[in-house]
Amino acid sequence: MRFVCRNFGLSDLPRRGLAPHEAPLEVLLLDIEAELSILEEGRVVWSEEAFPVAELAYELALWLRSPAAGRESFELDSMQADAGLIRIVGSAEGWRIGSNFTPHFWTSPVAWDALVAEIKRFDRSVREGVAAMGIEPSFIPEA
Repeated sequence: MRFVCRNFGLSDLPRRGLAPHEAPLEVLLLDIEAELSILEEGRVVWSEEAFPVAELAYELALWLRSPAAGRESFELDSMQADAGLIRIVGSAEGWRIGSNFTPHFWTSPVAWDALVAEIKRFDRSVREGVAAMGIEPSFIPEA
């Protein structure tokens, strides 16, 4: 299982009349978007254009740092979409990623260590994409 981001952009920041260094955290988290795909064995199993990847990276990093990590599920409660857009749920077989909006879609289970490694790789990828747009990515915690 792998998260892949491409085509980073700022959706509404220019319309808001804000430069990245002036924008409050919640605006940066919502406005930094990219195409997000979830791959399994090299094939796309889920994809969304203009996804708030900075917000997802931020929330995943906080989840990994919380005492609940490894014991409780993750559900992205996005400021711009309904809760459950991305879910990570543990079971006896391992951790799976899915969405409330596509109930038939769930990745194959992976071990906790593999999930954490992929979240950290995703975090680095988002931070690199943000930096490539000329925005300091320090507002996204390192996973």
